[in-house]
Amino acid sequence: MYTANGRMAQQDIYTEYQPLVRRIALQLQVRLPASVDLEDLIQAGMLGLCECVGRYEQGHGASFATYASQRIRGAMLDELRSRDWLPRSVRRAGRELESVIQQLEQSLGYPPEETQIAAAMGLELEDYRRLLLDTNNGMVMSLDEMMDEEGGLAGGYASPEATPFTTPFALPHDALEEADTRRALNEAIARLPEREKLLMAVYYQEKLNLKEIGAVLDVTESRVSQLHSQAVRRLQGVLAPHLVARAGKRRR
Repeated sequence: MYTANGRMAQQDIYTEYQPLVRRIALQLQVRLPASVDLEDLIQAGMLGLCECVGRYEQGHGASFATYASQRIRGAMLDELRSRDWLPRSVRRAGRELESVIQQLEQSLGYPPEETQIAAAMGLELEDYRRLLLDTNNGMVMSLDEMMDEEGGLAGGYASPEATPFTTPFALPHDALEEADTRRALNEAIARLPEREKLLMAVYYQEKLNLKEIGAVLDVTESRVSQLHSQAVRRLQGVLAPHLVARAGKRRR
């Protein structure tokens, strides 16, 4: 894999890691609208792999496989974020939903029930659930970005004894800088209602699809989508201040 001067042979890398690129693309595609083409994700992932080959240096704590997985996924998420398939009205409603959930949780001291959220938004329960379905497709990238960078879900567990959402996956770089955000993510997940916590575990760790999760929870696929949307909005509301602060640090 390495040349005489210690550099990785590019063609060997591309051949060896193509299956990884495809696997990560497939993992993302199952959570995205049908309009997102698998080949577009793979192409973005291969560009991310190309960057890895040029930037990776041995001895910096992370294996090439770990470094490449993060950058491949990151490149795919960048490609997804460059698209905007949700209407602005739906995005506005999603932001309002996050704000309402956050305000209710602060005033109540516990995660609000969906009936409480619907009432606070002035919506009938069925209209609220329809809103959850409308906004669900637009949030996969931001959540995957949080999970991939902060650990806990996308990266795996720190030890065989660790359980979902209790031990953040310690990335080899920026571990101390990101510790507060990782901790906030894990604490936010721990506060989720039990059914939503289970849903997040089987969705992001076990990689079950909506039909399989529905069987686990004994609900319909559309209900799984609603619960997923609600759980993600809870997490985004809690993590928003941490992510904004971190973005500010990176710009400086």
